[in-house]
Amino acid sequence: MEQGGLPDFDSLWDYDHPDETEASFREMLRLSESAGDESYQLQLLTQIARAEGLQRRFAEAHATLDRVEPSLAASPPVVQVRYQLERGRVYNSSGRPDKALPLFEAAWREGHAAGLDDFAVDAAHMLAIVASSPDEVMVWNLKALELAQRSSDPRAQKWLGSLYNNIGWAYHDQGNYERALELFEMALEWRKGQNQPKQTRIAQWCVGRVLRSLGRVEAALDVQQRLAEELAAAGDSDGFNAEEIGECLLALGREDDAQPEFARAYTELSQDAWSVEHEADRLARLKQLGKIP
Repeated sequence: MEQGGLPDFDSLWDYDHPDETEASFREMLRLSESAGDESYQLQLLTQIARAEGLQRRFAEAHATLDRVEPSLAASPPVVQVRYQLERGRVYNSSGRPDKALPLFEAAWREGHAAGLDDFAVDAAHMLAIVASSPDEVMVWNLKALELAQRSSDPRAQKWLGSLYNNIGWAYHDQGNYERALELFEMALEWRKGQNQPKQTRIAQWCVGRVLRSLGRVEAALDVQQRLAEELAAAGDSDGFNAEEIGECLLALGREDDAQPEFARAYTELSQDAWSVEHEADRLARLKQLGKIP
């Protein structure tokens, strides 16, 4: 969103490096103070809070949002919806989905009413994340998809790849693997069409994962090994990819070949803070299968 010559801060987001994004946003906030555009500054503060939340600095994120709250009543809908989304995200990320839920509901309702399709889709996708039942997950994902597909707002349409992915996982969780494969393949084609290499690789991984769930293990292994080659060519690697190669090899009875893949997966994923906090059992299994002392 560019206003009055001020830069479009949304385009500067780097979700892989929220610390760098926060630093950029704080400098932009300082420079924007002389412009006197309160709406711009309030919106920028919500994104600083988001960057803080992604760094798991939840108390600081809430404090930043506290700076926005007194001005909400007199602010345009976009400020209110951004505030609701980011306050909700901080609550959800810090383990309080119960407090996040009404904020996301308000963001969906008010964003939809104001024609802010991008933020309404975001709110619906967050409602799917905090939903308490598989049926609710699907309902909100499909609402988000329907709005993104019919919206004329390019920013809302950019959600399509993520939504295909999320709905694919919802079907996977229900055991509807054939439908999940269809959605993951849609996500893959969409990501390719948008020339998004990193997201394309994630979509490839998802296709391989559901092929394993379908019992098509040789095909799944082929997908994951080709992905490993692409990652290596790009000077990269991925613990989840190594894990899937290991799982496929194990399912094919190739335990000796699987062991180094599990070891590599453990080495990489044990460095990931989210995995350490939320997936201790998964890491323990990888450690055991990788024969790491």
